[in-house]
This record gives sequence, structure tokens and C-alpha cells, in this order.
Amino acid sequence: MKKIVIILASLLVTLSNPIIAAGDAEAGQAKSATCMGCHGLGGNSTIPDFPKLAGQGQAYLVKQLQHFKSGERNNAMMAGVASLLSEQDIEDIAAYYSIQTISENSAKGSEEKIELGRKIYVGGKMDTQTTACIACHGPKGEGIPTAGFPALSAQHAEYTASQLKAFRQYSINKQTDSDGVQRVNEMMNNVAKGLTNEEIDALSEYIAGLH
Repeated sequence: MKKIVIILASLLVTLSNPIIAAGDAEAGQAKSATCMGCHGLGGNSTIPDFPKLAGQGQAYLVKQLQHFKSGERNNAMMAGVASLLSEQDIEDIAAYYSIQTISENSAKGSEEKIELGRKIYVGGKMDTQTTACIACHGPKGEGIPTAGFPALSAQHAEYTASQLKAFRQYSINKQTDSDGVQRVNEMMNNVAKGLTNEEIDALSEYIAGLH
């Protein structure tokens, strides 16, 4: 009898909570019109400072938009955009971008630079205990959507480098009591803190060519 009561109580709680419908990609396409100026047609930005969103995991996109809206992720432009979105808008836009195909990048950087990036991506750095990127983002940089690890492949090298430096800045701020622009994620903060500018640039160029 006690078990039956518990089950019924659980059902009542579930039924009493509003459920946001799954993202509608068609609706998301219409709602993404304001995003095109920075992120391009179908989420394929042509401006290196703005990330490509095409093919990114839906759950990851939802999380980032929610973080921009709440202020957990600091970006004045995106905070303004996200503040106007409902939870359903966020789900729809994420659904739309997640099914788009990301554009490929032309190879850049010297062979030595790309090889340095490859070594860090595949093997990490033993001397600074930097975890290999491949562990979470996969051999082709496709990420693990079910685990919330984002796709990286074919992303603009400039954008990837800026984010790695922002993750690294978190440790710098803590050590020096400064207030440089940072991005907070414990796992990525630990990865980025052991990377030099040269290594970040090499890694970003290598990731840009993954596809």
C-alpha cells in the first residue's frame, strides 16, 4: 500500500509540472532571422569572431542560450538577444541549428603548427596535466551531444582561440586578483590553464580543419 501511495504521488507531481514541447526546427528557422547577422545563413558564420552554430548539439545550444539569458555566461550582445527569447524560442532555435550542416574551412597554418595542435588534441600535455581534447570532443571533433560536450570541428580558429583564452583567464584572474574577460567551466578551465598562446593558436587551427 505504501508503495502505491508513493507511485501515485510521483505521478501527480509529474502531471502538475508544465512540460515545454520539444524544439520545432521549422519554427526555429523563422525565429533565427535575428541571429543571421552574426551567425550567418543556416548558422554558418562568415565572420571569424562569431561562431558557427550549424550542426551543434541541440542540448548544448539550449544550455548556452539559457546561460546568456541568466547572465551565467557573460556577453553583452548575446545577453540582449537571449533576454527576448522564451524557453520555447530557445528550444526551437536550437533544434533548427542542430540539423544544419556546418561549412568546411580551408587549411591554414604551417605543417609544424598543425602538428603541434594535433599532438595536444590527441594526447594532451603531460607536463601540465592537460587532458586530451579527443576524450570529450571525439577524433573528428563532433562532440558527444548526449553528454553535453559540444562539436568543435570546422569552427573558426579565431573564435575557438578566443574561448580557450577566456577559459584560461579564469585561472589568471584567481591567481592575480584581476578581472579579465573569463568563461567559467571547471573542466575547460583546467584544460586551458596549461596552454600557451602558441599552443592555443595551434590547437585552434587544427580543430578548424577537422571534418
